[in-house]
Amino acid sequence: MSSQRINLRGQVRAPLQALLIGASAGGVEALLSLLEDLPADYRLPVVCLLHQPDRNDSLLADLLARRLQLPVKEAEDKEYLSGATVYVAPAGYHLSIETERSFSLSREEPRHFSRPSIDILFESAADAYGEQLAAALLTGANEDGAAGLLAIQQAGGLTLVQEPADALVPTMPNAALALLKPDFLLSINAMRLLLAELDALSC
Repeated sequence: MSSQRINLRGQVRAPLQALLIGASAGGVEALLSLLEDLPADYRLPVVCLLHQPDRNDSLLADLLARRLQLPVKEAEDKEYLSGATVYVAPAGYHLSIETERSFSLSREEPRHFSRPSIDILFESAADAYGEQLAAALLTGANEDGAAGLLAIQQAGGLTLVQEPADALVPTMPNAALALLKPDFLLSINAMRLLLAELDALSC
């Protein structure tokens, strides 16, 4: 692993190679606000997981694609992550990231009543990326994602949580704060500025 380090608002960190975002209730609006200003050449792959009904006609990727400058697509099984792309977890499947940094889809039992599960994505990515990973947990109505964000922090990754007072539904951010002290606790507007800075931390 590279010994290179970059300073982010006073934190000395490893260069980043991926950004994950998890959300549930209120997440579509939060994602649009968070990502719509990112440029088309944003270097990090961005993986978004929102809880959604288990059906085949999810329109989330199309909705985001109409508003974002970055290209948007649903993650596919065995697909390798590429920069300057927003990936959306497909409905009805758990999404994991393998150690060689490709996606894996599965139909295992729901976790926290959710499939896809934010915890499963975050925990697998912590193993794959370690300190070269950033993850944000946003508005949501259950505790999914809190344990996964803790796993990312324990692996040395960068952790972001939406301010509960700024979230449409604060249950998910509050669950994270009960388990860990994130590197950054921010409103969506403040987090949007930080994501622009994260591009300078990519390698």
